[in-house]
Amino acid sequence: MTAGICGILLGAWGVHKFILGYTQEGIIQIVITVVTCGIGGIVGLIEGIIYLTKSDEEFYNTYIANKKGWF
Repeated sequence: MTAGICGILLGAWGVHKFILGYTQEGIIQIVITVVTCGIGGIVGLIEGIIYLTKSDEEFYNTYIANKKGWF
């Protein structure tokens, strides 16, 4: 739940990626946001919504067990 909320509120800065332990993806998210003058932050918003709509089991299997970094 924390990663989902951070994805919505602070997704442009990759905070949700760092929370999940995806350091490389978090840095890439920051670079995308800076290069696109903030428009890349939409990716974080979308990911935050996806995180919150998944069940706990589905979230664990996708992002913790299988280490899926994007969407």
